[in-house]
Amino acid sequence: MTEQAWTPTSWRNHPAGQQPDWPDPGAFDAVVKHLSTLPPLVFAGEARSLREQLAQVARGQAFLLQAGDCAESFEAFRADAIRDKLKVILQMAVVLTYSAGVPVVKVGRIAGQFAKPRSSASESVDGVELPAFRGHIVNDIAFTAAARTPDPSRLEQAYHQSASTLNLLRAFTKGGFADLAQVHQWNQDFVRASPEGDRYEGIANEIERALRFMHACGIDGANQPGLHEVDFYTSHEALILGYEEALTRRDSLTGDFYDTSAHMVWVGERTRELDGAHIEFLSGIRNPIGAKIGPTATATDVVALCDRLDPDREPGRLTLITRMGSERVADLLPPLLEAVDASGHLPVWACDPMHGNTFTTADGHKTRRFDDIEAEIAGFFAAHRSVGTWPGGVHVELTGDAVTECLGGADDISAADLPERYETMCDPRLNGRQSLDLAFRVGELLH
Repeated sequence: MTEQAWTPTSWRNHPAGQQPDWPDPGAFDAVVKHLSTLPPLVFAGEARSLREQLAQVARGQAFLLQAGDCAESFEAFRADAIRDKLKVILQMAVVLTYSAGVPVVKVGRIAGQFAKPRSSASESVDGVELPAFRGHIVNDIAFTAAARTPDPSRLEQAYHQSASTLNLLRAFTKGGFADLAQVHQWNQDFVRASPEGDRYEGIANEIERALRFMHACGIDGANQPGLHEVDFYTSHEALILGYEEALTRRDSLTGDFYDTSAHMVWVGERTRELDGAHIEFLSGIRNPIGAKIGPTATATDVVALCDRLDPDREPGRLTLITRMGSERVADLLPPLLEAVDASGHLPVWACDPMHGNTFTTADGHKTRRFDDIEAEIAGFFAAHRSVGTWPGGVHVELTGDAVTECLGGADDISAADLPERYETMCDPRLNGRQSLDLAFRVGELLH
């Protein structure tokens, strides 16, 4: 029997997990049809540029920083929030660029990260059972029947908010906000104010000397696009497949299909079944794609996933994002690295140090310890050193706001501090200062 050709709708012939139970399937289909007529959010050429840069990461010639919100909010949609998140990512990238000695590819979990997978389709409070909150693209977090009913019109709201966010990101990254000297000044201000300032001062001073040397050589950032503006790409988990289908278009130059909802999309740990709808969808688009790899994955599983998603062994096509937990990564990761290397695949390997280190406090706050996050990254680096492969990047959940959602860091947030500004809709995020703490510590590993 001949295998059927891939189309943007062929995922519908496969089992699809984590899809909302839309009360009116006809209304959902009408929204998907309308979205398919709207302009693309990103362009195929941009996705190809990201794939080329990720190929450098796969070859050990660049480093990936993928960072942003756990789940974007319709209610907290503000220009200053987008600016502050971007500012933190730019600051982290400068530290990592200098420390690694290679370019840093900057990819945000932004302009589309609205959906969240859930371990259960419903939740109960005081004996009342309602559908689980699946992110603002599906329903609302308020615990009422009306709020929790999946509403397909939210897909259109997600599209329009993503378009506005992308517009602002492009203005910031190409309009001078990302100027290297300015970003470095922000980092110097952070080092001076940080309790760990003495620890980070060495790297900050080295960057300062490098900038002075360039200036003495007549290199003016204002006249050098590479120092005055940056490439910044967007990504999200491709969870709600009707939305991704609607924004998948055939490129007029190559004839290939691209998911124009983001430059890069990934499949989560809960939905990466080889015969499932999510893998079927990702297998046919030409965007760079990612796959989360958790502690239960075997070497056979990961090689089979590579064969399915990257059959041509194309560097830059596939990013494997590991989420093992700080106590397990050193033991579990090396066999996967060895098996994939032996198979001839050359994916980007990135470390998600967040999701394997989540726990709930006695008073019900889901949180993570900064030390566990740092330890998983250190274990990730150690595993790659032991095998001789390149630790290609990090994938973290963060915000530019001064939230109190993760424990520890230089400001030593305690369990008693969590209620002060616990604002996440789902998983706990590093705040701006913790994110920069982490960048300097990863910088030490790279340096």
